[in-house]
Amino acid sequence: MSSTPDDELKQALLSETSKIAWKELQIFFAQGKAIHVSSRLDLIDVAMKISDDDAATIKRWMDESLVAPVSDQQAKLWISHDILVWAVVVKPWVLVQNLKDAINPV
Repeated sequence: MSSTPDDELKQALLSETSKIAWKELQIFFAQGKAIHVSSRLDLIDVAMKISDDDAATIKRWMDESLVAPVSDQQAKLWISHDILVWAVVVKPWVLVQNLKDAINPV
């Protein structure tokens, strides 16, 4: 069975994800490059749609507040609670998903 380009992309993205302390990503937040992904979505699926430039799906998610730049409120809350996030880079963005749903204001 041969793999498709989507399968290869998914595997590449999966291999590049990591759990990381939010405080380690502050530089990306300061640059406006940290994107929050709601726990209602799969982080890798979102990364694939962004990589594929699926504007319609991304816009729908943004309209539903499922994907959005990390807000100042989120960043402050996550720092104060020393939150770990699940993260993956889709240049120029760093997509993050809170691992503690109870401390997620979105």
